[in-house]
Amino acid sequence: MEINGTLMWYYKICKREVWLMSRNIVPDQKDTNIDIGRFIHETVYSRKKKEIEFGNVKFDVILNAKDELVIGETKKTSKFQEASQMQLLYYLRELKKAGINAKGVLLYPEERKRVEVELTEENILTLEKAEDEIILIIDSEVSPPVTKNKYCRSCGYREYCYA
Repeated sequence: MEINGTLMWYYKICKREVWLMSRNIVPDQKDTNIDIGRFIHETVYSRKKKEIEFGNVKFDVILNAKDELVIGETKKTSKFQEASQMQLLYYLRELKKAGINAKGVLLYPEERKRVEVELTEENILTLEKAEDEIILIIDSEVSPPVTKNKYCRSCGYREYCYA
């Protein structure tokens, strides 16, 4: 399986989710949080170009900016800001590998919040370390053990882990 932004996001939340996603085990699609996220994604920034695919990445929107490319990633809540930033940094790095310099913005429409994200050398090293760990997780025959964290209550995989 090819590493992508979604796996980067899950990596910051829960290593077990990375393993499950790598095996095409999807979270509960009837989960309220997933429904809300899907609704926000489909309805917010409707006038902007949405879901742009570039290689193995798919980012949400291209924002209007003078003389620079700015990509945006729309999220339901800033509660997962570190994971969202990791995902967006991954997209920025993939664009940079192709010779495209861009900046990123995390968009939290319900909170009316925007967080600018810029790729740095330090971030690139963090991404490379995460990729190495993701590969180890994916290559493992067994899933990582359940590690309860603050996100478990609202996780679409909670029944898989706690049933």
